[in-house]
Amino acid sequence: MSRSPLLDSPLPIVAAPMAGGPTTVALARAVAEAGAFPFLAGGYKSVDALQAEIEELRASGHPFGVNLFVPGSAHVDEAAFAAYAATLADDAEALGVELDPHPVADDDGWDAKLALLLAHPVPVVSLTFALPLPADIAALREAGTRVLATVTTPAEALAARDAGVDGLIVQGPDAGGHSATFDAHRIPDPASTVEVVRAVAAVVDLPLIAAGGVDGPAAVRELRDAGAEAVAVGTLLLRAAEAGTSSTHRNALADPRFTDTAITRAFTGRPARALRNDFVDRHEPDALVAYPAVHHLTRALRRAAGRAGDAERLHLWAGTGWRAAREASAADIIRALAAEL
Repeated sequence: MSRSPLLDSPLPIVAAPMAGGPTTVALARAVAEAGAFPFLAGGYKSVDALQAEIEELRASGHPFGVNLFVPGSAHVDEAAFAAYAATLADDAEALGVELDPHPVADDDGWDAKLALLLAHPVPVVSLTFALPLPADIAALREAGTRVLATVTTPAEALAARDAGVDGLIVQGPDAGGHSATFDAHRIPDPASTVEVVRAVAAVVDLPLIAAGGVDGPAAVRELRDAGAEAVAVGTLLLRAAEAGTSSTHRNALADPRFTDTAITRAFTGRPARALRNDFVDRHEPDALVAYPAVHHLTRALRRAAGRAGDAERLHLWAGTGWRAAREASAADIIRALAAEL
């Protein structure tokens, strides 16, 4: 086994941040105790909630990271947005919720969260969806934090390098949940994560963490052989005992009626990989690029679907390796991944 120097982690395995519930302090702590490196998910949380999680995990004494969503352009075509909202009317009625046809602007509390992490530094901060000002990256580094940018192409990797980051999380299109692409209009081209890692490694000389489609120890070895210092897993932890994944989502991951994943904008207005369900099939043709406005539009609908056990209307984020996700403790999952290192 080899440490990850970038992360100061005994194992070259990372627990990816999964916003919206699956990543919990309990999951992060269990992952760290097993020797891997955990991230807290800062997305969709208030700054106070994020601070409470940071303080709780910091008390464990383990190194960890925090992931932030970097805000992008907030412009939304209001007519197109209202038209998309109208296509969701039957789903909303079935679940007893009302949808607001007016787009909500939201920067996910970027300024407040950045201020928190400058005042109370953590070992690592990862950035997703875009790059902030180079001055923000420099400020985090001056506070003693290593800064990582999540990238999906060599061009994004070069931009992140030039912005001054310490390392890169290289996400392949097989990853579950949102694509980290800087351009939400772009559906990532089909490619293995190994191919993306090699393409990025050919143009930048920075430590790399590979993410996307990891379904077991063979994938970890292959990605490290391709040039990744460490490998991130997310979907494999969705059914972990310590994860906050909803029961509807957990059950769907083990349900044989779901046979494929698809990249869709239908739930949030940004490309994301999920188990292909009825909602994806019906609404992807009309989906528009409008994140986070579409995320807010469908949020009540998705929450109601989760409570009702309606997996056909829920965003079932999952990478292509979802069949390997199992009910187990996080420690057992990490140990299995590390068994052949």
